[in-house]
Amino acid sequence: MGGIRKDLMIMKISGLQKTTLLDYPGHVAATLFLGGCNFRCPFCHNSDLLGAESPEAFSEDEILAFLKKRSGILQGVCITGGEPTLQPDLEDFLFKIRSLGLKIKLDTNGSRPEILKNLCRNGLIDYAAMDIKSGPSSYGTAAGQANLNLASIEASIAFLLEGSIPFEFRTTAVKGLHAERDFEEIGPWLSGAPRYYLQSYKDSESVLLPGFSSFSRDELLHFSELVAPFVEEVHLRGIDY
Repeated sequence: MGGIRKDLMIMKISGLQKTTLLDYPGHVAATLFLGGCNFRCPFCHNSDLLGAESPEAFSEDEILAFLKKRSGILQGVCITGGEPTLQPDLEDFLFKIRSLGLKIKLDTNGSRPEILKNLCRNGLIDYAAMDIKSGPSSYGTAAGQANLNLASIEASIAFLLEGSIPFEFRTTAVKGLHAERDFEEIGPWLSGAPRYYLQSYKDSESVLLPGFSSFSRDELLHFSELVAPFVEEVHLRGIDY
């Protein structure tokens, strides 16, 4: 841990979903929500987790005790946020979860590729889900960062495409923010990816910037067809068939 005093490190755990069959594909898992994020996506539905003032609802010891107690039921843990890679003691925390015999899925915006690489190379992640906020030409708008440098995003995409661990790319499609052009750009950008999920936006009281709406099923299918020639599998999430 580079000589950092562990008694000075704080893991901000702002939420816990005790059991989920959806967040970690193919596994019964718990989901941990870590506070703090470096993006301000206007459609974010976890807006209470974004700032430094995000709540700390659980201590690390409480979470580890819960996971140990449920280790006979749970198969894995999904680490989400916020942006988990901002946590200075994330590696140490994941090592403790791994010691309980649980698999780990990491949700990330891809803005810290070196952290992502280190966690993978140290065997602390079994599955990664990287959010692709938009097509490159409008990425800053979708991420709420007008001057966003895409170099870090592209480095994370390139690393995952190397196939070090199983992963998925995913985009939440938001009417009023996304357009056909975004998906025309996303396909070539993610060329060779094994799986891409197109998620339907769901409005809620906790959205950072209210006023957006969802695309129809037919519109989402059209967007998926634009991406499909470039990736092995395209799936829709969050729509009623």
